[in-house]
Amino acid sequence: MTNTNPLWKTLLLAAIAIVGVLFALPNIFGSDPAVQVSGRTDPLTPIEVSQFDLTLSKAGFENVEIRIDEGRFLALFASEDDQIRARDVLADSLDPNRFITSLNLVDASPEWLRNIAAPMYLGLDLRGGVHFLMEVDMQTALTSAEERFVPDWKRRVRGEGIRGTSIQYRNGEISARFKDEANRDLMLPILRRDVFSLDFDTSEDDEYAYITANLTEIAAVEEQRSALQQNIVTLRNRINELGVSEPVIQQQGVDRIVVQLPGVQDTGRAKDIIGATATLEYRLVSLGGNGKAYTQRYDGSTVMLDRDIIVTGDQIKGASSGIDQQSGSAAVFVNLDSAGARRMQEVTQDNVGNLMAVVYIENRIDSVEVDGEIIKKVTKIEEVINTATINDVLSHRFQTTGLGLNEATDLALLLRAGALKAPVQIVEERTVGPSLGKDNIRQGFLSAVVGLALVVVFMGFYYRTFGVIAGLALVTNVVLIVAVLGVLGATLTLPGIAGIVLTTGMAVDANVLIFERIREELKAGGSVQAALSAGYDKAFVTIADANITTLIAAVVLFSMGTGPIKGFAITLCIGILTSMFTAIFGTRVLVNALFGGKRLQTLPI
Repeated sequence: MTNTNPLWKTLLLAAIAIVGVLFALPNIFGSDPAVQVSGRTDPLTPIEVSQFDLTLSKAGFENVEIRIDEGRFLALFASEDDQIRARDVLADSLDPNRFITSLNLVDASPEWLRNIAAPMYLGLDLRGGVHFLMEVDMQTALTSAEERFVPDWKRRVRGEGIRGTSIQYRNGEISARFKDEANRDLMLPILRRDVFSLDFDTSEDDEYAYITANLTEIAAVEEQRSALQQNIVTLRNRINELGVSEPVIQQQGVDRIVVQLPGVQDTGRAKDIIGATATLEYRLVSLGGNGKAYTQRYDGSTVMLDRDIIVTGDQIKGASSGIDQQSGSAAVFVNLDSAGARRMQEVTQDNVGNLMAVVYIENRIDSVEVDGEIIKKVTKIEEVINTATINDVLSHRFQTTGLGLNEATDLALLLRAGALKAPVQIVEERTVGPSLGKDNIRQGFLSAVVGLALVVVFMGFYYRTFGVIAGLALVTNVVLIVAVLGVLGATLTLPGIAGIVLTTGMAVDANVLIFERIREELKAGGSVQAALSAGYDKAFVTIADANITTLIAAVVLFSMGTGPIKGFAITLCIGILTSMFTAIFGTRVLVNALFGGKRLQTLPI
């Protein structure tokens, strides 16, 4: 028994070690504060980039490192003060309808390395930023879903030529009132046709006959799931509009969403945008007396509008703010999807010469004191911001006026990102300052280095040359964990650092089992080569059992946990796999290279 290495094993170990070092190296350089500018719709042109650079130079920023990354302009600075001043300079000089200006942290590694590898993402606890826990108003989502059937019911009743019918949503249900049972019984199968999400019921009194309906239990659950998922998509779109990199937006439970924005420094702006629920509705001004009263924003007067909605915010697929060429006031230019455009065309074609109103809707959340307890109060604000005569048939694109410049800019942003399907309320908010993130990074890094150093010293003292080999394997293990996290684009958090430290201890444990087995074989009188082979072969089953059971637990943590638990679980999973490689395969290749195939009487173990 010679314990020699085939060439492929030596080459494999060397290749993995070199690649691991290369992909872990970007994390050594850290990150620099930067100002990021990106186009809202189109990539930046070289002329625009030159203008940004010239603007910074005129403001006194010299020798600024400029990068173009995936169509974004990045200006790197030595301090956060310079970063914030430069952001203000650029934001004041650029059109907010064309460009997004934001603060960021970017990789400080050299260009040749950035073309090969990227550093790990740092979580909120390491990088600083803001954490929101948002609750979705599911009752409003269900109410909106049921109210959407009212216009359809009205069209079907009109299509049958039935008069004297009242259809409305009240007391939590859709209700149709008929003068007699015959008309009701005629309409029931028509209203049920192609509608599988409603439970229908009929009733009558001395004067009228009724059809009432509510969402089925299955449809209600699906509507709640859809509201949560659409809100997640909308929030992600809004955050992209803010220019935040590496955000965390994920579901928590059945009605809550966690939003984490690492590196965000303008938390007030972020809170205003992601928590806002502003949208628009277009309605005809009522020609009769049975409309719904709305308040006009600027003079406080009342205007009666039709109860039927022409189009809503969720049918708007594009929006931008600008200046109305005729009036010189701020305007929002709106693009509708195909269904909204078709509906707008049908209504305006039949109402040329009549008035159409634009209703601005916002759910404002205020903290009020009730019986000595602070509670959140949601107030729905509905204001008419504009009424205008329909001079021509409208379709896909038109404009809305009646807002201030800042209001128009923010409303256009919200409409571009999409309307929230249901209102959200921020129930928890935490801000982590950048200085705390730096302290966490330093302390976490120091704890890992100190722990690793103590383990290496102990192993070298107790197992001599074999302990040094185990220490080298430990260092390689940490490098490989960092490299894999960077390749996968995983986010490192403080619990993740704990997972790395834990797997470092587990890797040592595997080597301890191997080395103690070798010692036992030597004490039993076996040859050096037989002891080496038996140490690795016989300890392998025990090591594999321990690591596989831990890996199963880590996978369960990752699949069922959230937030920090996932961060711990992902580093634990990666660490188990890399430690198995370094502690068993890596150290065996090194031990065989040093001691295999030689006639030795003893080993330095």
